[in-house]
This record gives sequence, structure tokens and C-alpha cells, in this order.
Amino acid sequence: MKRVLIFVSALVLTGAALAQQASYPNRPLRIIIPWPPGQATDLAGRVVAQQISGILGQQVIPDNRPGAGGMIGTDLAAKSTADGYTLLAASSGPVTINPLLQKVPFDPVRDLSPVANVGLSPYILVTGTKFPASNVKEFIALVKANPGKYNFASSGTGATAHLVAEIFNGRAGLQVTHVPYKGCAPAMVDVISGEVAYALETMAATLPHIRSGRLKAYGISLAKGSALAPDIEPLATGANLPGFDVGAWIGVMVPSGTPKPLIERLAAAIEKDMKASETVDRIHAAGLEVDYRRGSEFGRFLGEQRTRFADIIKKNNIHID
Repeated sequence: MKRVLIFVSALVLTGAALAQQASYPNRPLRIIIPWPPGQATDLAGRVVAQQISGILGQQVIPDNRPGAGGMIGTDLAAKSTADGYTLLAASSGPVTINPLLQKVPFDPVRDLSPVANVGLSPYILVTGTKFPASNVKEFIALVKANPGKYNFASSGTGATAHLVAEIFNGRAGLQVTHVPYKGCAPAMVDVISGEVAYALETMAATLPHIRSGRLKAYGISLAKGSALAPDIEPLATGANLPGFDVGAWIGVMVPSGTPKPLIERLAAAIEKDMKASETVDRIHAAGLEVDYRRGSEFGRFLGEQRTRFADIIKKNNIHID
């Protein structure tokens, strides 16, 4: 009888501990941001951290761990204790694309679990103001009629901008030369000057130059367009490329093995956060469209992204030396 009582007591204590864990004891959480302050993932991660702190009634502390194109912080999160107290401000570069191009110290499918997507970064097709095409159909016709004559810039070989441009080039039937740069800022300088014909770069990198009259915009990569640039037509319709819909995602992930009740609680908090007008305004200010997906829907989306980018990398023989 004594053994039975001890066993029952242990079960009661274990159940209480799990219940306490599912409701988050009074201990700060951290969200690892694998980029420096001011970058889009950092801005989105800080918005999420601040807002869900109030929803959870518990502090969520941003922890910037930049380096190696987001790989250092992502690896740290992937190898952290799966107790619900470590979150990752995840993004398409280190989670979806880099593992397809090089050996990385973690497996994004095995080591990380999706919580919720929060935003998409649209890409805009731009040229310098002297480029001789008044709309995207004229742009495609001109470049298509001169195979090998034109080139395009990106923020680096294998960067999301490079792959988005290759998806566009393939769909439009363009034969062009890729010119990689070390970042989007120098790439934009040469597109503005006409040194390079065009680029498909993030809204954050291109829109200020479009609004100032230094770049011409021909279309945006999201099929639904963007509330941030309603005057720029989607490439899917303007260029007659049905189904063309691509952007860089930013979301929240946790180490695999994190208890499901904690993942669900985080996802619910983020969902509530995404409905707040203040959050939407701050996400827009980072150059992102709000795009909330949780749990299995986010997981399916990540799988689709991996397949899509793996195909374009293989088709164009893209590799990092």
C-alpha cells in the first residue's frame, strides 16, 4: 500500500509540473534573432517579442546572435533545450535556402519545429530610369529579344533575391547574366546607374529609390500585391505569369521536442498579436506584409518553399564556392 501511495503521489506531482510548464512559470523567454539590429528579421522578431510578452504575461527578451548569414543564431536555437523558453526569429535564408546550398551544422526539418509565420518580404522588379521599357510586358519583350545582352544584380549568389530573380527569368524565358554583389545596397547603386540592367530585390531595398524617382518599378512578386505599394502591379498579372507568387518568409520556430501545449500557446499568442493594428503597422514599417500561418499550415508552407528553391537551385546549377 505504501508503494502504491508513493506511485500515485509521484503521478500527481508530475501532472502538476506539466500543468505548470504548459502555463509558463514566471521565467523570461528569449527569442534568438540571428541577425544584427535593424535587419527585417530583427524588426519582426522584436515586434513579436514585445507584443506576446503582454499576451503571455511574461517577458520575452530579444537575443541578437548575428553572423554567417543567420546561420550562427539559427544553429544556437536548433541546439537549445526544448523547454519552450527559447524561440527563434526564423527566416527563409538560414532555414530554407542555405541548407540547400551548403553543409550546415543543423537539420532545419529535424531540429526545428514551426510555431507561426508572421510576414512575407515582397520583391520588386526594378531598373534604372533610362531603361527603354515603359511596362513589364515591354521589359520582357526587349530582354527576350536580346538573349545574353542584359544582366541582373542580386545581393549575392544563392541569396533569396538571386533565386527569386531566377524563378522570374525562367518563367519569362529570359537569357541573362547574373552579377552578384555583397549586399543589396551596392547592387542598387549599380542598377540605379544603369551599370546593371535590373534586379528583383526586397521592398525595403527598392521602395525608397522608387519613391524618390531613381528606380523604375515593373511589378511585385506577391500575387496579391502589397498594401505598402498598391500602385505596383503583381508580376503574376502584369507579366502574364499565372501563379507567380514568391517572397521571403519570416516566422517563429522552436527547438524540436518542445512540448506541443507550449507550441500551441505560443502560436495562439502570436495569432492574437497579428490581429492588433499596432503590430500590423510595425510589420509594415519593416517592409513586410503580414502573413500569419500556424502549426501544420506553416509546416506545409515550409515544405513547399524547400521544394521550390531546391528545384531552382538544381535547374540553374547554383552553388557557393
